[in-house]
Amino acid sequence: DGKLMLVRQYRNALDRPTLELPAGKVDAPQEPRIECAYRELEEETGFRTEKLEYLMTLNTTVAFCDEAIDVFIARDLRPSRQKLDADESIDVEEWEVKDLLELIYTGKMTDSKTVAAILAYAQREGIR
Repeated sequence: DGKLMLVRQYRNALDRPTLELPAGKVDAPQEPRIECAYRELEEETGFRTEKLEYLMTLNTTVAFCDEAIDVFIARDLRPSRQKLDADESIDVEEWEVKDLLELIYTGKMTDSKTVAAILAYAQREGIR
């Protein structure tokens, strides 16, 4: 449909909260990224799914590292519960894709993985 679930959390590097995709890192180098995505989705949002679809792979900062992240689309979300670290505070927000595109085009959303994923998703789904 035309809605996406995003998280809002404080980012020390920017000294402000950001609106972004749920994300996290693998627990071990051999952990499949899709398993990490299932886990992080539930930990950060309090929702689970049985169906993640691969969207894209991104290199985050090619100037100085080879980090790559996989982006997945979660469908058929079911309520669960957040599993946050003691020092984490994450709010979950549902947004219309068209409103997210407006945030991107007006420079109000700047998290690169989130911007790239929303643009790719909107293109794939035919949302303008």
